[in-house]
Amino acid sequence: MDEFGVFGVFGVSGPPQKLLSADGACRASVAIPASVHQVVLFSSGRWGDRICVNAELNDADRFPITIGKLTPYNNITLTISIEGGDPSKAEPELILAVKEYTPKDVAAPLAPRELNKRKRERSSEDGDDDDKVAKTGEEENMCPNGARVKTTPVGKVKGQAKSSKRLFSSRAGASNLKGADNGADEAGGAVGRTPPQGTAKTKSRQAKTPTQTAPPISPSARWGQTLCPINSQTAILIGGQGARMQFCKDPMWKLCTEDMSWMAAETLAEGPTPETRIGHTAVFDPDSKRIFVFGGSKNKKWFNDVHILDTQTWRWSMVEAQGKVPPLAYHSCSMFRGELFVLGGVFPRPNPEPDGCSDSLYIFDPQLSIWYQPIVTGDKPSPRSGHSACVIQQRYIYVFGGWDTPVCYNDMYMLDLGLMEFSAVKTTGKAPSPRSWHGSAVLSDAKFLIHGGYNGNNALSDAFIFDIETNSWTEVALPQLSVPRAGHSIITMETGSHHGFREEGESGRKTLLVFGGGDNEGNFYSDLTTVAVEELLDAL
Repeated sequence: MDEFGVFGVFGVSGPPQKLLSADGACRASVAIPASVHQVVLFSSGRWGDRICVNAELNDADRFPITIGKLTPYNNITLTISIEGGDPSKAEPELILAVKEYTPKDVAAPLAPRELNKRKRERSSEDGDDDDKVAKTGEEENMCPNGARVKTTPVGKVKGQAKSSKRLFSSRAGASNLKGADNGADEAGGAVGRTPPQGTAKTKSRQAKTPTQTAPPISPSARWGQTLCPINSQTAILIGGQGARMQFCKDPMWKLCTEDMSWMAAETLAEGPTPETRIGHTAVFDPDSKRIFVFGGSKNKKWFNDVHILDTQTWRWSMVEAQGKVPPLAYHSCSMFRGELFVLGGVFPRPNPEPDGCSDSLYIFDPQLSIWYQPIVTGDKPSPRSGHSACVIQQRYIYVFGGWDTPVCYNDMYMLDLGLMEFSAVKTTGKAPSPRSWHGSAVLSDAKFLIHGGYNGNNALSDAFIFDIETNSWTEVALPQLSVPRAGHSIITMETGSHHGFREEGESGRKTLLVFGGGDNEGNFYSDLTTVAVEELLDAL
């Protein structure tokens, strides 16, 4: 058969269907039936010199879908076109028969296609992160230092001996927290150091064996990343650092909560991608449908840039902002009425003066692209980093914990966003012990969660719920939250029941999602844990 045509097979048992021909329609759109898990496109006939076939897969909101991953839980359209055909013979949209489909079993997600070459231009400092040594005062608050990766919190990587390296430790030259083991810090390397170079290089060569060609189907283990929900079905993972002080080579992922599957997302978005970092913040503005990424650090680099990801066009842009804001990492960033409220964080100082923590509040106005410092009254928190900040009732920001070496905090402050007034919160009940790099999430209009963190010596696994109506703490114990971790991500999202699938007429439920972090024993996590918020509140 010499006539060129494009055919599609929808489902493993579906017959081939002719979609386009060189002398016929030059464009066709096909609605993929919900029961179809696999789509195969192929051509038949002789290719002409001018013929080029383009294929595009989009969901119901016209967001592109990486070919290689299809799920039966979205309305998906396949659009293909021929360049070099006859445009006068274009046919109307082709719709395949769609049958009602209620998923009963979760099909294993297809592996994503191999990642394309990164669009981001690497700076000369990027090089091989395995062998880098961060010797700046950033050691105060930048602390992963392990040689082992754990993909789940219970098992160890087979064949690797236990590492003595510490994920978090006090700053070299500063007074250690009470109970800190100086000897362990020296043996395992103080914060910001890599393992001995010979070991690091050997492991690096082993990790780069040419047999490892399969693309990843989930994020690598990491800490210091952000996980940012953009709607009830999707969250975006950005940045992070894993074993051997290595910044993640897979810095951006898309989480689909309908089947709890991951999709490598760095190549999906156009524009200047932010350089991989840790200690940054990422917040989503539901009105403009944009993610704002601010600050963070990478080895000797510190950032005060603002990157914006438009989730409707999937395009990155970098803001040329007016006003002054220092480079910050491990700060908090809250969205209120379309503006970013950045509080605290650690910032670099010229050597030999050690890096310091901030007690300042900076606000970024995206409409004017300007930073400014508001007039704030009351009793504001002392300088700190690694703290948490929760926006409650769109009126208050509750700030908890953090540290400024060698002091670790467990105090609570509240910023009244109407009065722009800080006040110390006097609490009752068993409060969390002093900690930083913990996870926090709003559970309801009056309650938020604090989980895990680092107390200056160990990673923690306890969880507490704070009630702003009674100013009381309550400790909760759930097996899903029993793994010690710090530098992890915690978010809440509206999801359906039955593993994320929502039946017709069923309202969504709120779910807590916990990802990543480390345990200060050289272990980094890539597991995703889910807990129903209802279950958390019932534990009170």
